[in-house]
Amino acid sequence: MSAGWNVIGPIDGHDADKVADAVAEAKKQNERPSLIICKTHIGKGSPNRANTSKAHGEPLGAEEIALTREALGWTSEPFAIPEDVYAGWDAKAAGQSAEAAWNERFAAYTATFPELASELTRRMKGDLPANFAQVAVDTVVAAHTKGETVASRKASQIALEAFTAALPELLGGSADLTGSNLTNTKSTPNLRFDMQGKVVKNEAGVGGRHINYGVREFGMAAIMNGVALHGGFIPYGGTFLTFSDYSRNAIRMAALMKQRVIHVFTHDSIGLGEDGPTHQSIEHVASLRLIPNLDVWRPADTVETAVAWSVALSNRTKPTALALSRQNLQHLSAAAPKRVLGDISRGAYVLSEPADVGIKKKPQAVIIATGSEVQLALKAQRLLADKKIAVRVVSMPSTTTFDREDAKYKSSVLPAGVPRVAVEMGVTDGWWKYGCAAVVGIDTYGESAPAPVLFKHFGFTEENVADTVRAVLQRQR
Repeated sequence: MSAGWNVIGPIDGHDADKVADAVAEAKKQNERPSLIICKTHIGKGSPNRANTSKAHGEPLGAEEIALTREALGWTSEPFAIPEDVYAGWDAKAAGQSAEAAWNERFAAYTATFPELASELTRRMKGDLPANFAQVAVDTVVAAHTKGETVASRKASQIALEAFTAALPELLGGSADLTGSNLTNTKSTPNLRFDMQGKVVKNEAGVGGRHINYGVREFGMAAIMNGVALHGGFIPYGGTFLTFSDYSRNAIRMAALMKQRVIHVFTHDSIGLGEDGPTHQSIEHVASLRLIPNLDVWRPADTVETAVAWSVALSNRTKPTALALSRQNLQHLSAAAPKRVLGDISRGAYVLSEPADVGIKKKPQAVIIATGSEVQLALKAQRLLADKKIAVRVVSMPSTTTFDREDAKYKSSVLPAGVPRVAVEMGVTDGWWKYGCAAVVGIDTYGESAPAPVLFKHFGFTEENVADTVRAVLQRQR
């Protein structure tokens, strides 16, 4: 290990001066990573608990606290800070002086470079560019107009091409899966540093904006949290959805801290095929939806993906997780030409009515679907129409967003008294809260086989969805 590392220590980890000296020494090293080894004692000062697990997992208690205070020579009252200690840590004057000096320098910078200063101020405040709303609309309309049939991971990259070009603060990356996650764009060359720690710039004087995080999903998610907390950037990073397990603690912290961090999770279902159950997400979308203040989107085509990105970028006080497919998804407008693009941002919307497939009567049932399963819902709707059964199809790309809508909008999408059937390639638990009479889902792990074989094996076919709706209506007669 010492051949590749600059090893410092062991040192007394309780000696603040020695720790400070070691950190200063490590900062001088710019060719190798440094490892500072500190020797410490858990519960130091406690006569009866030091160097035992009890010092960590149990309160000391009044008697041991008294003994510890005596052993440490601490005579001040509880919660009282001695004047000399306070003075040693009081940095108000130094901080005010440093802030005043910085403000003076920034004022001079603003006078010389007003546009750059304004841009820096905007980015540090977390404001989006003034033209962002138009960029978002143009991106969604372009997706609608082109009508491409691609995997939603590719749809994400298409949307990112527009957003990274318009938002210089977008800082991307991937946990060693860039070619699969498609988080790179023309505007985001790889971020590189020279031996002095300075950003390497291209011929145009532009530095990289895409980080190769390596196979370290938690490290990536934690670093993105730090970037968001610093300000000036909107970080996003990609990996497979099943690896969100590794990132979960950091995702939860982003939600807790209300930070705008965007996770690009691809290969979102058994649709990834032969990689098998270890890589096939079953419970992951449902578990992410349970994290408070985390928005989760599972879009069904290029349009919904563009909307998901625009909403994620607008979410200043919450992180977002995008669950994206490996397999191609048909553009939906051909099947549902009347869909209202603005309603997508509300998390769920009426995609297709019975009239769209030639049935002129009110819906007898509602099929709710997300992501790749929206295509199944539309195909099942047509099968049912052949049997004169009227069905409404609701696309629900974001349950977390839809759940925040008012009761009036919710009832307009999911009318009372009409049985509901949900379709999603994941665990079924989360769907029962919508009053579903049945859920076509998967409550087991997947298998290793080509995606079409898996879909048939687990019942993700238009025939099975249609049969499920018929069975529900039969039971209610």
